[in-house]
Amino acid sequence: MIQVANAPCSWGVIENISGERGGYATVLDEMRDTGYVGTELGDWGFMPTDPATLSGELNARNLKLLGSWVSVHLHDPDLHAQSEAEAVRTARLLAAVGGPQAVVVLGNDPYTDPMRTLNAGRITPGMGMTDTQWEVFAAGANRVARAVMRETGLRTVFHHHIGTWVETPAEVGRLLALTDPEVLGLCFDTGHYTFAGGDAVDGLRRFGDRIWHVHFKDQDPGVAGRSRAEGWDGVTSVGRGVFCELGRGSVDFPAVLRQLRGNGYQGWVVVEQDVLPGLGSPAQSARRNREYLRRIGL
Repeated sequence: MIQVANAPCSWGVIENISGERGGYATVLDEMRDTGYVGTELGDWGFMPTDPATLSGELNARNLKLLGSWVSVHLHDPDLHAQSEAEAVRTARLLAAVGGPQAVVVLGNDPYTDPMRTLNAGRITPGMGMTDTQWEVFAAGANRVARAVMRETGLRTVFHHHIGTWVETPAEVGRLLALTDPEVLGLCFDTGHYTFAGGDAVDGLRRFGDRIWHVHFKDQDPGVAGRSRAEGWDGVTSVGRGVFCELGRGSVDFPAVLRQLRGNGYQGWVVVEQDVLPGLGSPAQSARRNREYLRRIGL
């Protein structure tokens, strides 16, 4: 059974993008009130990091903790130990509060490489990693995922993301080919995959056996087209609404849902509607997104 959650990024809690943020209590209240039954953790420290306190806050709202993004630096071997430690720290909190089905969501620290940030949405093969760099990156991913499994029993998923070293469908495929399928799966994000030049349904079909977690995000084709034509960087594209509300963009969510069910997917669908200052009310957007998903049968 697929269940529907939301995430703090829908309230502006987005890695390396500054903006107005409500407190965690307001975010959790509005998630509950708009019809969601689960949440991700958000940036470390946004929600309480004491397991008992966090459990109390979630239980009071009948919300399940299902995962958490962890920014890592897999391209830099000198930072692999730090990435491992931060992932394991987060995994311990997830295991204590969310239970054995929670997942660690790894993402290389977004918008920190100038070239990849500048060219988000229009990455060419020449902008990618060398073979040696891929070996370092994959070794880091395997190291982190194996440590999380060893220390907590939780599985890890990797989140492909604009403005990072794994953005395009080809890069997603290469990472999965180089990593251990026993401990590392994929967090498939429909919006990031589409803006990176892929087709979400095709991606779900292609990588289905490695998809253990799913983010629902739409893409506004008009904003995406302007981004490419005018050379916006990734942060500008997000700030101008490239990831629009569900059902208002180019992602075919009814087909996405059919493909997920055809794959036998039984995990969480997490709505991610990146709402920054000037883009509207997070709660109203969350409600519209939930109502849209109900209309398509979720």
